[in-house]
Amino acid sequence: MDGILALAADNLLSPIILFFALGVAAAFARSDLSVPEAVAKGLSIYLLFAIGFKGGASVASHGIDATLVLSLVAGVVLSFLLPVVAFGLLKGMTRLSVTDAAAVAGHYGSISIVTFVAASSVITSVGLSSEGYMVAVAAVMEAPAILSALWIIARFGKTQAEMEEGLVREILLNGSIVLLVGSFVIGWITGDEGLEMIAPFIVAPFQGVLCLFLLDMGLVAGRGLREARSVLTPGLFAFGVLMPLVGSAFGLAAGLLLGLSPGGVMLFMTLAASASYIAVPAAMRVALPEANPSIYLTLSLGVTFPFNLTLGIPIYLAVARALTGG
Repeated sequence: MDGILALAADNLLSPIILFFALGVAAAFARSDLSVPEAVAKGLSIYLLFAIGFKGGASVASHGIDATLVLSLVAGVVLSFLLPVVAFGLLKGMTRLSVTDAAAVAGHYGSISIVTFVAASSVITSVGLSSEGYMVAVAAVMEAPAILSALWIIARFGKTQAEMEEGLVREILLNGSIVLLVGSFVIGWITGDEGLEMIAPFIVAPFQGVLCLFLLDMGLVAGRGLREARSVLTPGLFAFGVLMPLVGSAFGLAAGLLLGLSPGGVMLFMTLAASASYIAVPAAMRVALPEANPSIYLTLSLGVTFPFNLTLGIPIYLAVARALTGG
């Protein structure tokens, strides 16, 4: 327990967390601080490109094996399964309608790539390494949760939900997925030589760019919390904290069964614990327009995202190291 608290304290005082806190504080203070949309999008593109390329280069060094394939399969299974678990918790802990509960549940089977990047940064800072193909696992976990949410509303809703024309295309060609997978493939093809060529661009500046991006995320999360207090009931808030812990337990089981390194187990826990606030909201607007976006965005970005950054990641790291001997 003391180790977890120490890790949490160190994480809370890291630049990336403090910049996120600055953004939240500025939003609550109604400061005019803002990151231009074009700049924020550029930061997001950079992070996706950098993490994907480095992951692909790592796989090129590691090679393809059974563990990689099984990890991808496990990621897809978890992405389908976790929304069902989340839906059950929501119906027991809140009074949300089936539609809103299904929309929220879909966010908790998909992943937050920024949380994944932050966890990768923490792993590096404590001297651990992880399997490079975890980037590929993150990519395959984006979309299945959306399909799972649609199955839930079709199974438990009052009317049969139908996927609108073009939704599958929108999911698979989501910009974040295309860039993450594409840069991963390019890094895989070019390997260590390609990484060495662009290392000054994607290695040294990475932490600084991440700080600026999390400043913007703090501003967005703070504004969302400030404007959506009426929908954030105690039951919803409790779910936003409990579900990451439940999801991380599934990720822990998968990582241990696969025999991943301590860093790989921690990243699997982080992926299973995170909640999407980019790909899934865009899909829900198309598939379930009647769902209330203020509910699912406030939970994923305003509650679960800060929880994972401040307390979740240190907990996942401490548990992974304790159970793997890392």
